[in-house]
Amino acid sequence: MCKTILFQGDSITDCYRSRQDLSCMGNGYAHFVKATLGAQYPGEYQFINRGESGNRIVDLYARIKSDFINLQPDYASIYIGVNDAWHEISSQNGVDTPKFEKIYHMLIDEIQAACPHTKIMILAPFVLHGPATENTPEIPNRWERFQADVAEKAEVAKRIAETYGFPLIQLQPVFDEACKKAPPTYWAYDGVHPTPCGHELIKNLWLETFQKL
Repeated sequence: MCKTILFQGDSITDCYRSRQDLSCMGNGYAHFVKATLGAQYPGEYQFINRGESGNRIVDLYARIKSDFINLQPDYASIYIGVNDAWHEISSQNGVDTPKFEKIYHMLIDEIQAACPHTKIMILAPFVLHGPATENTPEIPNRWERFQADVAEKAEVAKRIAETYGFPLIQLQPVFDEACKKAPPTYWAYDGVHPTPCGHELIKNLWLETFQKL
């Protein structure tokens, strides 16, 4: 029987997915995962991408019914957090860490109640130096704020995974290590959005973690 895999998150998951042709997964890690698993196990998985560019945890929670519960996936990965920091830094419309954690718990509790069979993995957000994250005259401490807030959100993701017994993908250490081999913009165009090489790193970690579900 075909199993459904749901990818959920923000623009890093969305990655220009099609809203008309649902087989088009975008050009990021979700697409790469589909290509690899689809080739290895033809016909065994259905892949659904419901990432939405710009989403924060509150936006993800707001669409929990249509984009998660109604889909009843067998497997799901959740990758959220960087916009909760970014929107605060750029427009004072972010989500502070205590609220981020509270809503994340609400999200998982409701998913588990409605989809008890769904196996979930959590991806913790990362940030690198880049055009979107560097200090500017308008925001002289932009990088420091990005680094600190995203680190807080990553710690929440870790606590969520530990609380519910979910596998966790910690991206920051992997991208930091990758930056020893090539500049940050080699892995993420603007410090937030991965390049194809950055998405390949995420895909490899995703597939390793999928084996633990």
